[in-house]
Amino acid sequence: MKKVSISDIARKAGVSVSTVSFVMNDKAVKMRISREVIEKVENVAREMGYRPNQLARGLRTGKTKTIGLIVENISNAFFATLAKTIEDEAKKYDYKVVYASTDNDDDKARELLNMLSQRQVDGYIITPTLNLAEDIRRLQAESKPVVLIDRYFPQHSEIPAVLVDNYEGVARGTERLIEKGYKKIALITIETEMAHMHDRINAYYDVLNRHSIPVSDSLVKIVPYNSSREGALDQIVQFLSKAGSDIDAVFFLTNYLGVLGIEAIKKLQIKVPEQLAVLCFDDNDIFRLYTPTISVIKQPIAEIGQQAMASLIERLKQNGEEVAAVTNAPVKLIADLVARESI
Repeated sequence: MKKVSISDIARKAGVSVSTVSFVMNDKAVKMRISREVIEKVENVAREMGYRPNQLARGLRTGKTKTIGLIVENISNAFFATLAKTIEDEAKKYDYKVVYASTDNDDDKARELLNMLSQRQVDGYIITPTLNLAEDIRRLQAESKPVVLIDRYFPQHSEIPAVLVDNYEGVARGTERLIEKGYKKIALITIETEMAHMHDRINAYYDVLNRHSIPVSDSLVKIVPYNSSREGALDQIVQFLSKAGSDIDAVFFLTNYLGVLGIEAIKKLQIKVPEQLAVLCFDDNDIFRLYTPTISVIKQPIAEIGQQAMASLIERLKQNGEEVAAVTNAPVKLIADLVARESI
């Protein structure tokens, strides 16, 4: 089969060879080629199965058509699904994705940024660790587009982010528990200084205060982030066992804590929801399969991935010259309350 050339694309699209070259080499915006023509050329190239030599293109243009995706833990159901969505979206734009996990470790995150920089990725989608803001700002200063997902830096509004409205999600969940008659609501979360988790915790306290429900720190269990699975499970078992009848509902603020919570509840032979109502932030297949099914605040994972990719592509098309003109206001999506049998 004859290899498709840019001349073949030009003939079929009815444009000049130079126009196709500008589009294929990400110079169309700079050369003031219309969006309509760009899309026409891209569609024809895709239909004809055109596959550019990425190595040669990278040397010529400085673009590798690859994106670096850094998440907290790729084995976590939320991040795995998010990564797959981003990979599928990237394919639509003829980009490849290289991804890795930080394990919420600043040093590891910086090593990954360095590795991806050496691979000359064109842009980054990042679930940041606590102290990564300055490293990300340096990437931006080097005209490398960055979009944050899942979490953000409130003090650095110049770094764009796509995430859910964590405060609204937990507030709505806590309100629903109160509406159902639960007044002794325990909270189980992880130890972290990240803003998105503070938003969740603050929502819990604010809703209880609005309803004049006594707020007790004894009803809040904070599990250290680096706890082993067995260690975290033991802590949840001990907390629920000690709380006993002092609580009538429990709200897990991450899905993996919720999964451990189900195991703890089963071990303690607690009846759900007769003895204890259960709600979890973020969904998991286990929550739908468990009996009774577990109610959740469900994040719109597909929409997060799609919007993050679209935001990054928008910045990549600026060729590093007009990135400042693109709005950096964080995109906050609404999480759905999925009420199942556990509340």
